[in-house]
Amino acid sequence: MLLAPSILSVDFLHLGDTVDLINRSEADFLHLDLMDGVFVPNLSFGFPEIKQVADLSTKPVEAHLMIVEPLKFIKEYEDLGFQTVTVHYEACTHLHGTVMKLKERGMKAGVALNPHTPIEFLADIVDDLDLVLIMSVNPGFGGQRFIPGAIDKVRRLKAMIMQRNLQTLIEVDGGINLETGKIMIDAGADILVVGNSVFKTNNPEEIMARMKKL
Repeated sequence: MLLAPSILSVDFLHLGDTVDLINRSEADFLHLDLMDGVFVPNLSFGFPEIKQVADLSTKPVEAHLMIVEPLKFIKEYEDLGFQTVTVHYEACTHLHGTVMKLKERGMKAGVALNPHTPIEFLADIVDDLDLVLIMSVNPGFGGQRFIPGAIDKVRRLKAMIMQRNLQTLIEVDGGINLETGKIMIDAGADILVVGNSVFKTNNPEEIMARMKKL
């Protein structure tokens, strides 16, 4: 199981300290939520903050693009050294072309699905994906309640991946804690994105270590 802390809900005044904490922790990579205020009703990081995080992180950085034009800054993603870029199915008119452009730039490509989007919509492209991100909350804000319908989506997606003998990873994001994380791993998830359940505690490193043992 891979663990990916999201820094969306941390205190931006102490961003460097948070990245240092993640560097010391048992987390596998850092999950960076990028929002444009259009695809979701929220804004997150500008490029100065993104570059700061990328420069400080000793872990691989995954970019989760909650934006309407995911390829607008593709050169910047490449220059920042993002290893994985995940776009939303709902934001891409030409999804296959978007995925291929990311791969041409040497990045792994992921596709995220909002809670209302069936996994069957990826049937014709899942073979080309490095990961699928199942949103277990509506995108845009941290601290939301876990949506149980995501459990069956993960099960169905895992069955599709295994039936085709693929290496595509399943990531889940939203309302993930020790309890829901275990449920999602049992359902077939490979990567847990965690936020408030880690950073709103007194000992984030300990919680991440416990999650790695789920």
